[in-house]
Formats: sequence, C-alpha cells, structure tokens
Amino acid sequence: MSVGQWTRDLAMGARFAFAGGREGWTRALLTAVGVGLGVALLLLTTAIPNALAERDRREEARSDHTFSQQKIPKAEDTLIVLDSDTTFRDQDVRGRMLEAEGPRAPLPPGVEQFPAAGEMVVSPALKELLASDEGKLLRERLDYRVAGTIGEEGLVGPRELAYFAGGTGLAERLEGLASGARIDSFGNPDLGSADAWDPVLLLLVLVVFVVLLMPVAVFIAAAVRFGGERRDRRLAALRLVGSDSRMTRRIAAGEALAGSVLGLVLGTGFFLLGRQLAASAEVFHVSVFPSYLNPSPVLAVLVALAVPAAAVLVTILALRGVVIEPLGVVRTAKPARRRLWWRLLLPLGGLALLFPMVGQGDDGGEFNQYLVVGGVMLLLVGVTALLPWVVETVVARLGSGGIAWQLAVRRLQLSSGAAARMVNGIAVAVAGAIALQMLFAGVEDNYTRASQYDVSRAQMSVDLPNGADASAVIGKYRDTEGVRKVTALSDVYLGDRRGEADSYIQITVADCASLREVATLPSCRDGEVFAVQGSEDDSEGAHLAKPGTTLWADPEDSGRSGDRRASFTVPQKLRQAQSREDPTGYQRGGLLVTPGALPEKLAAFTSPQLFLSLDSSIPDAYDHVRNTAARLDPAVQPMTWQSIESNDRYATIRTGLSVGAACVLALIGASLLVSQLEQLRERRRLLSALVAFGTRRRTLSLSVLWQTAIPIGLGLLLAAAVGTALGAVLLRMTNTSVRVDWPSVLSMTGIGAGVVLVVTLLSLPPLLRLMRPDGLRTE
Repeated sequence: MSVGQWTRDLAMGARFAFAGGREGWTRALLTAVGVGLGVALLLLTTAIPNALAERDRREEARSDHTFSQQKIPKAEDTLIVLDSDTTFRDQDVRGRMLEAEGPRAPLPPGVEQFPAAGEMVVSPALKELLASDEGKLLRERLDYRVAGTIGEEGLVGPRELAYFAGGTGLAERLEGLASGARIDSFGNPDLGSADAWDPVLLLLVLVVFVVLLMPVAVFIAAAVRFGGERRDRRLAALRLVGSDSRMTRRIAAGEALAGSVLGLVLGTGFFLLGRQLAASAEVFHVSVFPSYLNPSPVLAVLVALAVPAAAVLVTILALRGVVIEPLGVVRTAKPARRRLWWRLLLPLGGLALLFPMVGQGDDGGEFNQYLVVGGVMLLLVGVTALLPWVVETVVARLGSGGIAWQLAVRRLQLSSGAAARMVNGIAVAVAGAIALQMLFAGVEDNYTRASQYDVSRAQMSVDLPNGADASAVIGKYRDTEGVRKVTALSDVYLGDRRGEADSYIQITVADCASLREVATLPSCRDGEVFAVQGSEDDSEGAHLAKPGTTLWADPEDSGRSGDRRASFTVPQKLRQAQSREDPTGYQRGGLLVTPGALPEKLAAFTSPQLFLSLDSSIPDAYDHVRNTAARLDPAVQPMTWQSIESNDRYATIRTGLSVGAACVLALIGASLLVSQLEQLRERRRLLSALVAFGTRRRTLSLSVLWQTAIPIGLGLLLAAAVGTALGAVLLRMTNTSVRVDWPSVLSMTGIGAGVVLVVTLLSLPPLLRLMRPDGLRTE
C-alpha cells in the first residue's frame, strides 16, 4: 500500500468529519473537546519544569543574605537588609526592612526606589489583602504607608504576599537576634551546594508524574472513539459503493485524525486560556505568572505528533474486531468472549520490571528510572486492559430485576466495551492514587517526625534581645487577646573565673510560676536559689553549684558592653530541685534563680525567652500575638510550634502531588461529562422511542444511573486491587514493611465515586431534554 493511498484515504475521512452535516460536526466537536482537555493538561505538564526553573531563578535573583556569607564594611554601595517575615493566618508573608547606606545601594528586583522610613512597597496581592476587610489584623501589624508595588521580577508568583519597608538604624541591630546582613548586591549570596536527593524521594517524583499523566493518555485514547457506532454505520455505506475493509478503516482513521487535530487546536486554546487564568489562581498556596508556563518546544512538538498518531493507531486497532459489510456492521451480533491471558501479561510485565529493585531502599543506590516508569505504566495500563473483561464477565451473569435494572444490564451486555472505556480514566487515576498514598504513608516516618515541642503546654515562643526588660514585655503579651499564659525564662552561662573560664554552669532566671515549668520545686519564694538535679548536663558544672562559689559573666556574651565585674555568688541557703523537661523538651541543669536573688549587673547578660499558651477558642489568637510582637519590635518573629516536623523536599513533593491531583481530577470530571453526553447523544432515538411507548422518565433516568454505577463500581474495585498491589511493590522497593493504608484506599475510592456521582447529576438535565417523543423525527 502506497503512502499516497494512505494520504488520500485519511484526507477523505477528514472531509467526512467536517462535511457530514450536523452529525459529523457534533462527533468531531465532542472528540475535539475530549482530546483538547487532555492536550491542555499535557501542555501544562510540559510547562511545569520551566515554571519551577523560573520560580527558582526569581527566588535566587532576589536572595539577599545567608548565614554563612562574609561580612562587608559600610560603603557607598551597601544596603542593610533585615528579615521581617510574618504569617497571616495560614499564609506566609515575605518581609524585608531596608536602609540604604549610600547612593549606589542595590535596589531589590521589582522595586523602582527605596521606601522611606515608615513606608513600604508591597506585592499586588498584599495590597489587595490590606485593602480588604479580611486584612484588618494584618494592617495593624504592617503599620506603614503603602508607597508603591513590587514588580513581577521581584515576586515568585502573582498571589505571593511580600513587602519591603524602609527603616533607620538597622545596622545596630545586626549584632542582635535580628536576621539580616549588609550587602552590596542581590542574587549572589553564598548559597552553597544543594544536597543530593535520596533515591526514595526521586522514586516518589517519578511515580507522581506517571500516575498523573496516565489518566490523561487513557482519556485521549478513549476520546478519539467517541461516536463509534454511528461512524461504523456510515462506513457500511462506503462498503456499499465499493471500498474494501482496509480502505474503510483508513477513512475512519482519517475521521479520528481530523478530530484529534481539531482537539490539538482546542487544547492549545484551553491551555492559553488557563495560562492567563493562572495569575488569579492559587492551589495549596502555589501560584505562577502566565509567563512561567512556557512548554518546552521539544515536548510540545512531541505532544503535537503523538496525539494524532495515537488517534490513528487506536482507531485502526479498534476496528480490527468490527466487521463492516455493505449491508451493515456486525457489531450487534453476540461478540466473541474477551480473552484474559494476554490482558494479564501487562500487569505481570510491570511487576517483572519492578521486581529487580525490591529491597533496594536508600542504601542500594539509585532506582533505575526506566524500569520504574515502565513498570508503573504497564501496571496502570493493565487496568484498562482488564476492566473490559471484568465488566463483560460480571454483567453477563447479572440476574433479573426492575425495569430500570433490566434496561441498564441489557445495554451493558450489548456494549460493555464502551462502558469500560468511559470509566478507564477514573479507574487508572484511582489505582495510581492508592499506590501513591500507600507509598507516602509507608515512607512518611522517614521524612516526618514528632517535634520536641510540647504543644499542650505552649503553642508559640518569642526570643528577646540580650538584656531586654522581660518584665515589661511579659505584661504586653499577657494583655494580648487570646494569650492564656506566659512563661518567661532568661538564661545565662557563668564561668568559674573572669575572662575565659575552664567550666561553665547554666543559670535560669524566672519567677516561681515559670520555674515550675522546668523543675519540680518543694516550695518557692522570690529571692530563693535552687540547684537542679536530674539533668543530662549535671556533670559539666555540678561542682560550681556549691554555696559560696563566685561565678563570673563573660562581657562578650552581652548584647551591649558588659561590666567585667558582673558576678554571682551562690548563696549559703541553696535549695534542691528536680529537673523536668521545659516546653521545648529540654532538661535544664545548673541553678534556678528567682529575680530577687539576681544581681542587677547580670541582667544585661541574660537571654530571655517567652513561651506562650494560647486560648484555641479565640479566633486569630496567633495573629494577635504577632501583632504584639510587631509593635514591640518589627524584626522579632514569634515562632509557631508544630507537633509534626516534615522534610522540606518531602513536603514539596506532597504539595506537588496535591496540585497535580486537583488538575487531573478536574480533567477526569470534565472528560467523563463529555463522554456521558456523547453516549446520551448516541442513544437519543432509542430513548425517544422508549418514552413514546410509555416508559416513565424516572425509569430511564435510573437505568442511565445503573449503566454508570455498575462499570464504575467494578472499575473502582479493580483499581483498588491493582493500586494496592502496586503500592505494596513500591513499599518493598523502598525496603519498607508492607501495610495497607485503608483510610487512603477508601478515601481515594470515595473521591473517584464522588466525581462520577457529580458527573451523573450534571448529565441528568441533558438526559431529560433528550427523552422526548419528537426525538424520533428525522429529515
């Protein structure tokens, strides 16, 4: 067969798609919409690497300091930068205080001129928030006049909350608790080398991409077969005028090719529309500028070539089992039973590819990415191969029931393949999601852990500068709305002699109520001193905790010039106390000193820390605390305690999975709705005939519901089985004990069922419009 003959037949099929009247246009449009949705998500996926790289570039371009960078002297081109990050409810706000030390000080990216003291330039999203009623609490905290907005070059996303505020005297605060530096340029701090990713995290990334893309590919393959029954009847007319069976298949492939090419055009349009809408969307606190979403040219070309090629291949393969004769299509006859053996080869082949990596874990080197991708793909494709056989086998054995049940079962028995194709995408998505959730749950202990903070005793902490008057600050926090209790502890280490001592002992200064948070006291009054027993650090300075011993402070430990004569003499009346963990999980040793027993000169050497217990019934209690801290010192950042600490990369991958899963579920829902509408359109005359003969609309609606529910139920059961098996293999690959995460299995299955339920409800209005006797009218 010549290439020219193929070209002519494909072109004829394309003409039938667009010149076949309303019927041909409708089918081509449905195919194009289905393919277009998939293409849009594929283009979005190909743009993700560029988007991540651009976000990293923007973040690096505005980097201002690191803890390890070299200090530089004041000059005409230097700038003082202090961190003033904060959190508003569950959103992070990036903040910097700036003070130019010369006319050539570097401007941050996206900022045209430095804000004056008392002014700030803000991101558009922060400006919008501050102007809204919701931002009232944040306005109290950021008590600056808005003097401008930050340009796109200074932000990593359009919904990012960020500001630059002007300040004075910032250089003096660099030696204190404030995080900041003197810099002469942005974007070139000593960032250090990035740590290598461990194999398990790389495995997670690979599986996430395969699981998110497989449902898209499955649906594109199903979309090119929309309207297959009516198309095959039209092909029978071609046989009547002289075309052979091979020619009719090529013409059908041309019709599918035309729909897929139109789908590429629509998909590009959907992508460009979604690209523009990306600026206003934020998913899991991640937003991107439209300019970020530029697909890789190579990957975009690959999508443009692969989708039409897949349309032609799928159509030709689908028609191999259909006999198209001049007098009709032999599809209504009882088809041969589907064979099971070759369908089992796909999942078994996937297991065979993954089996060599079982037990490899973190210590066995890198996982082979080709084997991982191939194995996971074969297992998920195995769902699409097994589901038609499962549906056919089960519906063939379904018994009698009500009229709606009988209509649904008979329809499924005649076209079980079409029903399976409709749910293949959701089944693949659920199977992959179950496997991923099992993998995440299995390795979670390696990347998350319970923090040392006791969140039942305190939920926030605040570090104060050395020598700060803690008593005055405590009152401010105690009067803050939502604060139930304030525990104030001030620490200082004293040596056995002036200057550089041989040994040191920890001194904790606090009132009696606060000391009871770190030790068990028999009784307590102001002016008393306690020697702590039972601490892990007892041995280091225990010999210094003796009555009459004089202890000396090191002036270099003070935030300001200290007095070399500052000392503390252990009193003769020294009481004993038993150490207990403080709210941070640390057991203090040394001496516990009440304020009345502390020499005034030692106050400049103490490092105060506040532990805040909040009333959970007070809305925005955390933000009230942050507002108090900002009023006292904008550079002080209260720390919010968490009961769980998570690895940053692990958390990023999990966030990426959540964002991608949300996009895929939206696609699956839209694609199922298109598929459902296409099937209803195919059966329009049949439904009209049944209504004309007196069938109640309620009965027909229930039959349509059963036609959806039966294959979906079977698909979800198969997805749960395959997903659990894949999850178990992935867990064994990471050298993790296999346990089925039943809550995840049930939740993923429930989400899949919920998507189908929503789609079914949305398809009811078109169904009711189709169930009219005048649908029998023809031209």
